[in-house]
Amino acid sequence: MSLKNLRTHYTTQIDPGKIGDDKVALAGWVHEVRDLGGICFVVLRDRQGRAQVTLVKKKIDRELFNFARKLIRESVISVRGSIKPEEKAPNGYELIPDEIELLNEADSPLPLDTTGKVDAELDTRLDSRFIDLRRSRTNAIFRIRHEVLHAVRNYLANDGFLETSSPKVVATATEGGTALFPITYFDREAFLNQSPQLFKQILMSGGMDRVFEIGPIFRAEEHDTRRHLNEATSIDIEASFVDHFDVMEILENMVEYVYNQVIENVPDALEVLGIELKVPKTPFLKLTYQEAIDIVNSHGEEELKWGDDLSTLSEHTIGEHVFQETGEEHYFIIDWPTEIKPFYAMPYEEKPEFSKSFDMMHRTMELSSGAQRIHVPEMLKNRIADQGLDPEGFDFYLRAFSYGMPPHSGWGLGCERFVMTMLGVENIRDVVLFPRDRRRLSP
Repeated sequence: MSLKNLRTHYTTQIDPGKIGDDKVALAGWVHEVRDLGGICFVVLRDRQGRAQVTLVKKKIDRELFNFARKLIRESVISVRGSIKPEEKAPNGYELIPDEIELLNEADSPLPLDTTGKVDAELDTRLDSRFIDLRRSRTNAIFRIRHEVLHAVRNYLANDGFLETSSPKVVATATEGGTALFPITYFDREAFLNQSPQLFKQILMSGGMDRVFEIGPIFRAEEHDTRRHLNEATSIDIEASFVDHFDVMEILENMVEYVYNQVIENVPDALEVLGIELKVPKTPFLKLTYQEAIDIVNSHGEEELKWGDDLSTLSEHTIGEHVFQETGEEHYFIIDWPTEIKPFYAMPYEEKPEFSKSFDMMHRTMELSSGAQRIHVPEMLKNRIADQGLDPEGFDFYLRAFSYGMPPHSGWGLGCERFVMTMLGVENIRDVVLFPRDRRRLSP
């Protein structure tokens, strides 16, 4: 049999009322075998779902019947036969086979159960991710992640943004600090990039006007929490001739669009997870940094002063306060102290201790950070020096500001955190295929 004939349909593409007498071929994995003596059910699973293959001993070739009942779970098979409507079966039909071809037999026992009847620890699942992906819950998460990124690309492209890619091997820190992974680059030291930030801004000088990138970022931080990774996927934009409020609007409208697209395009995956998504209402509430500090202090769980960053507890306190007041989970914190934001964040002209910066928050954690950027060369050099960095180390970046840099703004959004909070997943490692953290480098 030619490989292209091994499958004519995915399991969810069959309408039993329209197939008629046509033969179909399904290909996938043996999810389950139920041998009841006179009847045998083989449940075939593919990327889209499941189908029931029904073999009645008195009505089918004896050799085929005996072959089916001995199939080992998670073996790869192709089944060709006729469709029969059956309300009790998955997708409302059963497949009556003419032939079953064993393409690859699985070893036994399996590293973990794929039916969902027996749960497994996260580390066990990650060690055998190839098996974990066959579980319906895991499969649903990554189908939704695909839809999220697809929707992000569509939204930004339709809004006039050009997709770009920046280098991940760089000569200097993107934003200063020490959270860098050093590597050997021929005879020099280099680093894995923390962010595409500096390159996005250079593109503004190049006249590309509105750009976005979806790509990996690397942070050498020794976190060991449920919401941190050392390699993550960042969704970034940069746009010319707009301020921080303009790009906040782009962000909140994109979030609303993505939620709607997930609801419309992958309802079956949401059903597997038992989730009924609520689309965030725009515009999002905007709290000033000072208002956020006041909320934390009024609850008495922590005492924060001007210039403090927000702890995990503080974020939860503010998020719960916003949710109780508005019923919404997304909001912005704006007007952060200039001293605690990156050197490229633009200060307000009349009150330079405040920056034109923002964080987009979820009820449980920070999702995105952005700002209007400094586009004036001398001001930018002074800010780099103020943060204890050497402007000469940023020469490749600063040159772009000397030849006509327009005013511009942008943000970065963590893909994994976005998906995590959308689906109510507790551990960020559940929404990335092969997580890289302080302890895990393989597979």
